[in-house]
Amino acid sequence: MRTRTTEAYAGGTRYNDGPMLTTGSIAPDFELRSHSGRMVRLSDFRGKQNVVVAFHPLAFTPVCATQMQTYEQVQDRFASLGAHVLGISVDAGPAKKAWADTLGGITFDLLSDFHPKGEVASEYGVLREDGITERAIFVVDREGKIAWAKQYQIPEQPDIEELFKALERVQ
Repeated sequence: MRTRTTEAYAGGTRYNDGPMLTTGSIAPDFELRSHSGRMVRLSDFRGKQNVVVAFHPLAFTPVCATQMQTYEQVQDRFASLGAHVLGISVDAGPAKKAWADTLGGITFDLLSDFHPKGEVASEYGVLREDGITERAIFVVDREGKIAWAKQYQIPEQPDIEELFKALERVQ
């Protein structure tokens, strides 16, 4: 069991059960509700697809909106790389649904890590002291291991090409 800590770093203060998980770690399994209303379990993808687990701070914020809309625009490319996207934040399920609607519809899963608040984010080491998640992306391979992980500054838009290169390496 990891010890809960607070850690200062350039982007703010992070509150978690340890450092952010790194490449080679077994991705903690979780089951969260999607904006579509269905329950999504990470382990259901094991042996079938790589998974992009994209933690984002909050719905209805400009950088998060652009990040999720970008993922929606390139769903064909994710599919060609055998990957499914899971966008995760601590927002409540109804907020995730309303946000997806305002974004013009999202076909991948926007998951709510609302209750217990930030439990999954904490397991991945990306829950901040202020109760929101870091902007962090994990590529989980078909065996359930983290193949790539990167944390971004809150106002930073993740580089989609960098993510695709990471996915190409796990093909």
